[in-house]
Amino acid sequence: MAITPSMGQRLEKYTQKRPQEVLLVTAEIDQELDEITIFKGFSSSLTRPTAFDPDVPILPDSGKIIKIDRIKSPLNPEKPDYIEQGLTWETIQPLLDRVGV
Repeated sequence: MAITPSMGQRLEKYTQKRPQEVLLVTAEIDQELDEITIFKGFSSSLTRPTAFDPDVPILPDSGKIIKIDRIKSPLNPEKPDYIEQGLTWETIQPLLDRVGV
């Protein structure tokens, strides 16, 4: 049985293939809301400490994605340039499939 990449790994791989985009992921992790930015293959939490070890997933498999926003890079937090807002894990699947992740 093949090991499938986690949600977080797939989103990170997507941003490696689309470096002109930043993903802003709102997720529920351990019953707490978290905002995670994913850019050029790296994830960083905006609300929780981020582990120094890149092998420690920011978005665990137990996490629930609430929404994903696609934003043009570079990210300007005061005035983000949205490409698409409010995607769900289900609605981003075709986009991930199109880039082969």
